[in-house]
Amino acid sequence: MATMLTGKPVIEAMREDLLTRVAALAERGVTPGLAIVRVGERPDDLSYERTAVKRAEGLGIAVRVEALPADATQAQLEAVIDAVNDDASIHGCLLFRPLPAQMDERAVCDRLAAAKDVDGISSASLAGVFADTGEGFPPATAQACLEVLDHYGIPVAGRHVVVVGRSLVIGRPVALMLLARHATVTLCHSRTERLAAHMAAADIVVCATGRARGFGPECFAPGQVVLDVGINFDDEGALCGDVDAAAVEAVLGPEGALTPVPGGIGGVTTSVTMVHVVAAAERAAR
Repeated sequence: MATMLTGKPVIEAMREDLLTRVAALAERGVTPGLAIVRVGERPDDLSYERTAVKRAEGLGIAVRVEALPADATQAQLEAVIDAVNDDASIHGCLLFRPLPAQMDERAVCDRLAAAKDVDGISSASLAGVFADTGEGFPPATAQACLEVLDHYGIPVAGRHVVVVGRSLVIGRPVALMLLARHATVTLCHSRTERLAAHMAAADIVVCATGRARGFGPECFAPGQVVLDVGINFDDEGALCGDVDAAAVEAVLGPEGALTPVPGGIGGVTTSVTMVHVVAAAERAAR
């Protein structure tokens, strides 16, 4: 059976490093600050908010939640973003998306100062990922994929990586980040012909489509490393990934590896956000 690349040891290692860095900032009189901006009360937003607040407070990061009603206007949300930009005690901002239909999401994302965009949602941050300049911060989930690979000592240079999914949240940025590490990347999506064959030919597969158990054993081969980024609910309401893990694990075999859902990339994503907040505070304190 395949090795499970669980997120817990990755999170614990990141936590130890962050505690040291937060303590060093405290000696300089700096407390990292995170603003969480939420519009409405979507259950998934509220669940992630609770997780993020708990993780931040456990690290010594100050958290402020700015919650607006679901019927808030564009102007009201932009005023909140402007206040975050102007507040020196806030080093990072986490804006929950998707925004309600009455709002121009791209305009709101681009209104956030790049220095405080700890989840890589602005065009400026994404440009930094595209150009590999190191400016701004990449999307946290995309970075979480690399953190898992690094923690488990899985090299990417020279290897063939297939990324399934082309969103700006995960697919496209993680493909570019892997390319910057000298991987050979194939970016696939819902209209890719012979998708299963592309996936089975890879050394590493990143699944990020939002299709509950949409990829079965025919898409994989022995010895592959599979990062399942999907967070879905099946017909019975159970949390699951994009990969049919029970069927795929046997195909990957003892030389292969798979991230579980839950317990894999998701928890690491939250920790990556905290890394970005602390890094933003360090930059501001220079």
